[in-house]
Amino acid sequence: MSASTPTSVTPPERILLEARRLREGIAGDVHEHLVEAIYADAARIADRAVSRPGRAARPTFDRTLDRIVTSRWLGFPVMFALFALMFWLTVSGANVPSALLADLLVGNIYPWLREVAGGLPWWLSGLLVDGIYLATAWVISVMLPPMAIFFPMFTLLEDFGYLPRVAFNLDRLFQKAGAHGKQAMSTMMGFGCNAAGVVATRIIDSPRERLIAIITNNFALCNGRWPTQILIASLFLGSLVPSQLAGIVSAGAVVGVALLGVSFTFLTAWALSRTVLKGEVSTFNLELPPYRPPRFWQTLYTSLIDRTLLVLWRAIVFAAPAGAVIWLTANVQIGGVSVAEHVIHGLDPLGLALGLNGVILLAYIVAIPANEIIVPTILMLTVLVTRMAGVGEGAGVMFELDSDADVKAVLTAGGWTVLTGVNLMLFSLLHNPCSTTIYTIYKETGCKRWTALATLLPLALGFLVTFAVATVWRWLS
Repeated sequence: MSASTPTSVTPPERILLEARRLREGIAGDVHEHLVEAIYADAARIADRAVSRPGRAARPTFDRTLDRIVTSRWLGFPVMFALFALMFWLTVSGANVPSALLADLLVGNIYPWLREVAGGLPWWLSGLLVDGIYLATAWVISVMLPPMAIFFPMFTLLEDFGYLPRVAFNLDRLFQKAGAHGKQAMSTMMGFGCNAAGVVATRIIDSPRERLIAIITNNFALCNGRWPTQILIASLFLGSLVPSQLAGIVSAGAVVGVALLGVSFTFLTAWALSRTVLKGEVSTFNLELPPYRPPRFWQTLYTSLIDRTLLVLWRAIVFAAPAGAVIWLTANVQIGGVSVAEHVIHGLDPLGLALGLNGVILLAYIVAIPANEIIVPTILMLTVLVTRMAGVGEGAGVMFELDSDADVKAVLTAGGWTVLTGVNLMLFSLLHNPCSTTIYTIYKETGCKRWTALATLLPLALGFLVTFAVATVWRWLS
């Protein structure tokens, strides 16, 4: 405010006086300056947007990048390469923090808790420490790092403006399947976590197409299933070829399973849209937003609070009682044999018909809170049922082995073959969602019927596919 401004004037009058003073300080006619600025902006926009004979429109950064990422020929390779890089960073980058968390929660706190609980009855300390605590610790150490890496990267891509281009590229395919183009984004989110992918379907306005997106999201291979896929592919498929080709064969097998999941997404969406969810595909008007620098810290905060911690908390809520169930089934005995062994022997005929075994089926039942604890549960149950000595921490106590050779030795002792490995990879893709995702589906749909369909449909497909593969495999053998 100028020092010459009278102090008795009102605030609006002060603003007008200040505006007049500033205007008087501008040389020439202010209206001419405004018009010149408007014409200059119009000329700059026209120069970038309008092609003239002998002179093409000047390319902008947005337009140049769009010609690559939405190209019919380059769009899909760029998309696959980008998401492959993101998955690789997630899986590889999560190893170190996962190991640190496991060392803290399982390597240090767990033995300390066992000492503290030493004065309690064995069944109570086992239930609380070996069951509830250990299962929860495994879920936290295995789930938290991948989610803390994947969700921020995914949100950064969204903030940058790339994800709408992915939806643009995949819209035609989803439309042919009777689904909505925006499902591409919720499916991509499902590759990180299916529960988060189900929540992400809120961006789809049509209730019918949103239900299709929710029901089919489980076919996206979430990060909890990647470690199982990579381990089993390395143990049973990579070992079939010379060592220099083992990595390529293992990686190809895992990518093949992930692409098979995408195929099931389209096929199931197509079937649903022509049966129980029949209807017209809604119009999809997508305005591609301009690219902009991602807001890193805001994205990091939003991803950790709204997605990572929310999903992790839901997993913990289900992991704690599941840990108790796992311990009880391995320690409660009927006729001198544990409940787990009774169930395994009962499930063995079905499991063997599917090219699996009773241990795998029971592991997927009791480890329903999180796919991340499938392998430790399988190892514990295999040692229990084969009565292997010197391996593991005891009945009902999940464990992992440092050496892949030791893991394969335990599994082979449990009767595993190459067919078991292949069908476990398929069943890991095609089975019921984890309990966190099931609960999220119910919360999002508010309907038990759709929740049951989303839960049982992939399980039925898993039984069908593994049975067909086992039948053909044995016939060819």
